Amino acid sequence: MDAPSELGDFLKSRRAALRPEDVGITPHPSRRRVTGLRREELAMLAGVSITHYTRLEQGRAVSASDSVLDAIARTLRLTEDETAHLKDLARPSASTASRPAPPRVEHASASARQLLAAMTDVPALVLDRRNDVLAWNVLGHALLAGHLPPDSPDTPNDRPNLTRMLFLDERYRALYTDWNEEAQLAVASLRLVAGRHPDDRRLAELVGQLTVQCDEFASRWARHPVRTCTSGVKRLHHPQVGAMDLSFENLVIPGTSGQRLIAYTAEPGSPSEAALRLLGSVAASEGTTASPDQDTSATARR
Repeated sequence: MDAPSELGDFLKSRRAALRPEDVGITPHPSRRRVTGLRREELAMLAGVSITHYTRLEQGRAVSASDSVLDAIARTLRLTEDETAHLKDLARPSASTASRPAPPRVEHASASARQLLAAMTDVPALVLDRRNDVLAWNVLGHALLAGHLPPDSPDTPNDRPNLTRMLFLDERYRALYTDWNEEAQLAVASLRLVAGRHPDDRRLAELVGQLTVQCDEFASRWARHPVRTCTSGVKRLHHPQVGAMDLSFENLVIPGTSGQRLIAYTAEPGSPSEAALRLLGSVAASEGTTASPDQDTSATARR
């Protein structure tokens, strides 16, 4: 992932999305070949030299001040996440100027694993910044990937990756009632991480694999969505216990390179809580999860 070209593509995508009428410009219909803002129009509105903006969009600017980037962000009506992404792309870390470091093999710490094991009634897992699963508890495995071996996170080269699974694993994909929304959020979150870590070789390999193997991912990635999400609700339909609406929280683990713990909970007294409790009982009785083909959703609804 080349930071200068990513910056240019991102700015072009946001220029194209903003109509002249949106910013008070009345275009001359016979002289206009583009629907979005021209470079010179954006530069004028942002109070930036057209030469400086052009160099920035072409990846030839050595540096850009906060005031310049903030002015461009305001003109393009970028969100807070998009503004942060713009600054990440415009100012890649010093480490990216040298040879990228060899990929680090991430591991969940012993204390994180102990915490997961103690959360017996809550599905939980630890992810790295690429969405590789580093560890999960019994209920987390049962909820998201009962069709995979429970020890699969322990093998670095074969670890489950939630973004890859969302696009390439039919069973995981089928969990999500609102798959399109989930896919858009996954790509937007990955874009944000990629902007912060352009020298991450494993992350680049993941993006490359998904772009080649999945047109749905490639089309979304090309639109440069950017968004972070630390909490919310997942609407799932589990093959064993049926429909569930689960709240989730992302908790960053201090002292790591972006690892986070995700935990899922159901509203007390709700059908989702009953379904989650049933899934926990099945998982505990078998030592892992029941067969993905076994449907116990009728029991959960009683």
